[in-house]
Amino acid sequence: MRTPLTELVGIEHPVVQTGMGWVAGPSLVSATSEAGGLGILASATMTFDELEAAIAKTKAQTNKPFGVNIRADASDAGERIDLLIREKVAVASFALAPKKDLIAKLKDHGVVVIPSIGAAKHAVKVASWGADAVIVQGGEGGGHTGPVATTLLLPSVLDAVDIPVVAAGGFFDGRGLAAALAYGAAGIAMGTRFLLTQESSVPEAVKQEYLRRHLQDTVVSTKVDGMPHRVLNTELVQRLEHSGRVRGLTAAVGNAMRFKSMTGMKWSTMIRDGLAMRKTKDLTWSQVIMAANTPMLLRAGLVEGNTQAGVLAAGQVTGILDDLPTCKDLIDRIVEDAIARIDTIAALPQRTGPSSGTAD
Repeated sequence: MRTPLTELVGIEHPVVQTGMGWVAGPSLVSATSEAGGLGILASATMTFDELEAAIAKTKAQTNKPFGVNIRADASDAGERIDLLIREKVAVASFALAPKKDLIAKLKDHGVVVIPSIGAAKHAVKVASWGADAVIVQGGEGGGHTGPVATTLLLPSVLDAVDIPVVAAGGFFDGRGLAAALAYGAAGIAMGTRFLLTQESSVPEAVKQEYLRRHLQDTVVSTKVDGMPHRVLNTELVQRLEHSGRVRGLTAAVGNAMRFKSMTGMKWSTMIRDGLAMRKTKDLTWSQVIMAANTPMLLRAGLVEGNTQAGVLAAGQVTGILDDLPTCKDLIDRIVEDAIARIDTIAALPQRTGPSSGTAD
């Protein structure tokens, strides 16, 4: 199945595995790319040295294109971009719009730039700056999300830009891929569906917790990090939802200090990142502190398997998934099903002449 996305990146199938923090490591990314999709490493929860090692490990496991997701507002974003260029990584993915000069630098060195955006106006902006494509995630998606459903957000973006658009938020099977292509998208991106695969590093008990959930079992909370965040509705999330401001900030500060210790980040770096977040996202200082809390809450759930002390980012598709396929089996069946459904639509009877109307 060839689309503008497959042609742009050099992949076989228009299926993208998103850069999920603590989840999208070398095993998942290389398995996705080997299966013909585009795997994306999540670097926001990695130190620079960890990212360098992850890229090397991924390259050792696949010679097919893969990407790296970078925080555009990180204090060492420039250094990480230099690493991608040096290692000839195929795609640079961004959760926030990268600066125009960063896009130009990547493109000058042959790296495809694909930011994730949540509104048509943001797509227009990054397209004018030279982005090669965009990923647009509707409100059904997990993690940081917006209020507009994919079925409305996707066409609004497609109407606004001429670059390839990848649809995310609510996709998990061939029906979704066929529908996205019918809208005019160049492919689909999935997070939760890839989290629930055999190659995902998430503990088995946590995967089973996801599979037990229903369509109504996710919630969009602002108490995780001050911004709308779709997660599984757990006891911890309910406690956060009903916690007072002081108690929530106290816990956030403690987790921010733990994250600093674990990653070896300097206080000066954290402060610079906080200032950048305030500027780019228009956050209060309390929201900045809560944002620093998020990596540890996600790590507790997705790495340590502690569903009582951790937060589990989850798209609404969680409630409809019931298996743990390999990445290859997943991508193969999505593409095969999409092709079959497109063929079925193409075979529908078509009127060849004017309606006969009523009899004379």
